[in-house]
Amino acid sequence: MANNIQEFGNALYEHNGNIAIVTLNRPDRHNALGPALRQGLITAMDTANQDSTVRAVILTGNGRSFCSGGDLQELLDRAKHGLPISEKLDPQRDQTLLAVYKCHKPVIAAINGAAMGAGMNLALAADIRIASRTAIFAQSYTKRGMMPDYAGTHLLPNLVGYSKASELIFTGATVSADEALQLQIVSQVVTPEVLLETALSLAESIARNAPIPIRLAKKALQQNRYGDIREALFRETTAQNICYESMDAQEGFKAFQEKRAPIFKGS
Repeated sequence: MANNIQEFGNALYEHNGNIAIVTLNRPDRHNALGPALRQGLITAMDTANQDSTVRAVILTGNGRSFCSGGDLQELLDRAKHGLPISEKLDPQRDQTLLAVYKCHKPVIAAINGAAMGAGMNLALAADIRIASRTAIFAQSYTKRGMMPDYAGTHLLPNLVGYSKASELIFTGATVSADEALQLQIVSQVVTPEVLLETALSLAESIARNAPIPIRLAKKALQQNRYGDIREALFRETTAQNICYESMDAQEGFKAFQEKRAPIFKGS
């Protein structure tokens, strides 16, 4: 069957037999999550979800990064001018995260490079994560004057435990692919050349099995481990709205833009 590639905003959707490959396609900005990429990802995941011939989904990034997190210019504008009421009540970022997490099909994140901030949490929303040796991870929010969103406060502690999650979130430390494997953030680390091949092989082995029990098992696994993710997203949104209105957020984004250390004053 010939591959069918569609473009949804800044996301690519490829239908390959029983496998869908969703690619974050903003390589010039390290796949930063701007509005067109967020909406494109929502549409691509919904397309896979609604297609009965798709039995597994691979999520990956185009270029050197998996996803660098939020779009810096958008975040800076929001810190300066505030958020529209729609984004305070039902943020597009939450819809994006849920499009991955709530997908009925198993989702494999093939993490080809940096997964930072929201990019790391997007990978955590997948069911299985395979990392290239070039991949790095960080909860870099506090270095920008923000707190984790995209369900990071919900997903990460359930993977690595409360103490380690607190350490990673409070420090914003960078984690290598091998460290991520030790922490069980990822299940495999492979060379960049075989990353997609490895993900496809795993997806194909899943696709050969009965889809109904897999769907039910995924739901049971998520409920057993994570509980209600929507409650966590609501808590994060409430807290993040406060952060957006702080002077420290403006300083954090500006310092990153100017490639200097931020000076936070707690205001």
